[in-house]
Amino acid sequence: MTRPSYPFDVRSRDVWRIAVPASLAFITEPMVGIVDITVIGRLGDAALLGGLALGALAFDFIFSLAYFLRLGTAGLTAQAVGSRDPNDGLLHAVRALLLAAGIGLVMIALSLPLFGIAELIWAPSAEVASPFATYFYIRIWAAPFSLINYVMLGWFYGRAEARTGMSLQFVIHGINIVASIVLVFGLGWGVAGAALGTVLGSATAAIIGLILFFRHFGGLKRTLSLIVPEELRHTTALKRMFALSRDLMIRSAALMSAYAIFAAVGSRAGDDVLAANAVLLNLMMISSFFLDGLAQASEQLCGKAVGANWRPAFERASRLALACGIVLSAALAALLYFAGPSIISLMTTSAPVRGEATQFLWLAALTAFSGMPAFVYDGILTGATLNVDMRNGMLVSLAVFIAAALALAPFGNLGLWAALHIWLLSRGAIYWWALERRKPALFVA
Repeated sequence: MTRPSYPFDVRSRDVWRIAVPASLAFITEPMVGIVDITVIGRLGDAALLGGLALGALAFDFIFSLAYFLRLGTAGLTAQAVGSRDPNDGLLHAVRALLLAAGIGLVMIALSLPLFGIAELIWAPSAEVASPFATYFYIRIWAAPFSLINYVMLGWFYGRAEARTGMSLQFVIHGINIVASIVLVFGLGWGVAGAALGTVLGSATAAIIGLILFFRHFGGLKRTLSLIVPEELRHTTALKRMFALSRDLMIRSAALMSAYAIFAAVGSRAGDDVLAANAVLLNLMMISSFFLDGLAQASEQLCGKAVGANWRPAFERASRLALACGIVLSAALAALLYFAGPSIISLMTTSAPVRGEATQFLWLAALTAFSGMPAFVYDGILTGATLNVDMRNGMLVSLAVFIAAALALAPFGNLGLWAALHIWLLSRGAIYWWALERRKPALFVA
């Protein structure tokens, strides 16, 4: 079987044109966590801080199960752009939007059992359980808006409109940060204020994103006229979307399971260790989300190359993303290590939490370097829609993490952080091996 090719070149500036705005946008996400932890942490109550940390982690896990809405939409949209689709992947986006709204409403309906499962997994102490529940039952109302935002961000980034995606994420997290500060410090609402700030940010961004989406196609009425119901329900396209969604959901569940296990082990070591690891994980997320900008660039450019059936662009984009990643990750690791003590002191006034976090800061900083290949290859595989390889690779690396955590358990928190590094390195290695095996089949002469 042959298909047409649409040659194009990839330059360093093409990578940075997507990576820089995406990185600036993604970096606002852990900044929200840092602000939330700071405004609660400065109240001086480790139990409140632990409840917030578990609540945020619970939603990271729950929403990660629907993260395929962003990853899948971005990959399919990039391929549609590469294959010269005149409607810029409209049908892919509409299918995902309908799915996002439905999943979000189901999450709200199932909030009680979802919280019960979260409580069972993390086993919070009696002091932590109450703020954990408060945060959970308020933030769950952000679910439909958060998932719609995933679709909109995927569509914009898939079309290489990184600046628009950046602006939307600034809206989400900017409103969240301001609202959290006002509601927690100004009105004294505590953990409830931090959760409500997230709801307000997500809802506002979802509305703006949808307005921009419909405006791109000439308004709501014209957008609806471009959607042919038979094509929207096209069996092959639906099967592809659900297969992609299923595999990415499993991949995300395995990803967040590693963080959940990490938090669960820390939780059982005491409230101070739980709180300290929460602080360090937010520092780690600064580098992770910054590197995700490179993943976004490789996803869009590699996805476009697959859609265009042009392997030279795929190879060039992959190499450039990895080369930039080496330099960027080393710089981020150094920055986090040297700035870490000041950030830790800002985030919490608890002396035991500060001491525990400072002791393991060097390990958190090094995750920027050890995790870089996994992030870049994650973007490459997503753009190529190699969903089965992503799913299997994440499951294998999760097994590696569990084995490492068990083997290193006698070393306490040091062993737990070492296991996290082993997990990150194994992910990158497995993804590289899978891509090399599948690469020849991606392009048809």
